[in-house]
Amino acid sequence: MSLLPEPLYATIEASVPIVCVDFVLVKRRGDGSIGRLGLVRRHSPFGEVWCHLGGRVRRGDTIGQAITRHLGDALTGTAPDLPADPQPDHVYQWFPDDVAPSRGTSAHAPDLAHGRDPRKHAIGLTFALEAGGDPVVRPGGEAIEFAYHDAGALPDPLWPGCEALFARLDAAVRRRPGPA
Repeated sequence: MSLLPEPLYATIEASVPIVCVDFVLVKRRGDGSIGRLGLVRRHSPFGEVWCHLGGRVRRGDTIGQAITRHLGDALTGTAPDLPADPQPDHVYQWFPDDVAPSRGTSAHAPDLAHGRDPRKHAIGLTFALEAGGDPVVRPGGEAIEFAYHDAGALPDPLWPGCEALFARLDAAVRRRPGPA
């Protein structure tokens, strides 16, 4: 599979939303809620921040392949247990400031929570995943550090919009039967 030249991809990224898989490694409590979230610390347009894992879905990728690729690019020592056709727990939107909806101004979604990403408008198919093993940062990847954090004591700073995303993921996971 050939990748797009950077100038062409930059034009596409500036013109249309990009479909991404976003995911958080989680450990659930007995009541089904998310007790701990596995986050990476990375460089970003906001400085060093903590955030979930993920990235774009490439042409020809299945959702499962995209998740597996992005996880493998960032971490070693772990693998998700994915069904053949994984379905997102939540769909979350990321906007650059120049096209972001203003809170409370949309007649269609007055309380639209969304994240900030100055690089692109992205649609994140978001998953809460339990994965075995002992995750370790892959040398040379975008992650500087990986750690599990208590859901009630998230690290600072977070990528803008992650806190709202994590709350929505927790609500979705609580509705699931059995383990994540």
